[in-house]
Formats: sequence, C-alpha cells, structure tokens
Amino acid sequence: MQVENPYILFSGTSHVSLAKRVADRLRIHLGKIQIETFPDGEIGVQINENVRGRDVFVLQTIAHRPNSYLLELFIIIDALKRSSARSITVVIPYFGYARQDRKDKGRVPITAKLIANLIEKSGTTRVLTIDLHADQVQGFFDIPVDNLYTRNILAKEVHRLGAKNLIVVAPDIGSIKLAKSFSALLKVDLATVDRCSHRRRKRKRRPFS
Repeated sequence: MQVENPYILFSGTSHVSLAKRVADRLRIHLGKIQIETFPDGEIGVQINENVRGRDVFVLQTIAHRPNSYLLELFIIIDALKRSSARSITVVIPYFGYARQDRKDKGRVPITAKLIANLIEKSGTTRVLTIDLHADQVQGFFDIPVDNLYTRNILAKEVHRLGAKNLIVVAPDIGSIKLAKSFSALLKVDLATVDRCSHRRRKRKRRPFS
C-alpha cells in the first residue's frame, strides 16, 4: 500500500516553472489546483487535491504583477484553509512591497506591514522568503518567518566568472547593509547611489509651466 506524502506543494501562476523544478528536486508531484480568471477579472481557485490534515506549501512570488499575484495568493490560502490543511507555509522568493517598510515622509502607509498582516490573517502559518529588503520586515509578522540569504551563492558565482575590477553599488541608503556584506565577501570596494541628489538635480532642470 502506497503511503500518501505528508506534505504537498502548490503553485500560483507567478512562477509555475520554478515550482515544477522544486517539486522534481523533492521527488514529489505538484499539487493539483485550478486557477482561472472570470470575464469580469475576478480570480477563481479550486483545490483538486485532498489536503485534509496535510502540511501544505504554496510557492508564489510577488513580482511583475504584484497586486494580481498577491490577491491570487490570498485566495489560494483561503481555499487551503477551508479544505482543512494542517499547516500552510507560503514560499515567496520575492517579497513585494518590502521596500515600503517605514514612514520616510508624512502621510504615507507602511505597506510592508499591511502585506504582512494580510498574509497572516488569510491563514498562513509560516512564511519562507529570500533576501528581504530589510530584516525588520520579519518583525511585522506574528508567525514564523524564514528569511534565506543568497549572498554566499552569488559571491561564489561572481568568483567563478572571474570578473576583474569589481565594485558593489548600493542603489539607495536602505541597501547599504546588504551591499556592504556582499562587498566584504567579494573583498571589493563599495559605492552608494544618492538618489535624493539625483532627484533634486532633475527637478532643477524642469522648465516652469
């Protein structure tokens, strides 16, 4: 008698090919799920697999179409919760809205906190993500969050390419900590882009209306 695998991996529409590769590496089948878009744009989801009492993983990145993929993720989680899954771990390779993690000016939201609340309230029991924009985003959740780092893998690949005269550039002040760590691994210099100065110069060049 074949024993049913205690866990199962489902994929949203954001990165099905990656989910298939993960399933192949784990030597499991990808969970059967039907995702469709109705004529009015609404998303419909049906779980075509028995998930009762099973640990479930959902792979869905939040990039390119963040709003659509987020809503799809929430609906998938709700469908799994209502199908009596024992636990729901959301695997988010790219955590969208993570850059909006603080109030850097007046009357703006902390959208990363809002997204964390929505993911948690939808029924997620654990989150697994990669290279968050800031580690503090983990504190926005009241459920376990695993933030995996890829800098060692990237550094090894850069060394393998044999590139010369390298420099690591942080695109903004918020990325300095990560860029500094990466430059230390590569043993190269670090530079930072001052986007505020660039915006000021750009505004000065605008003609008056």
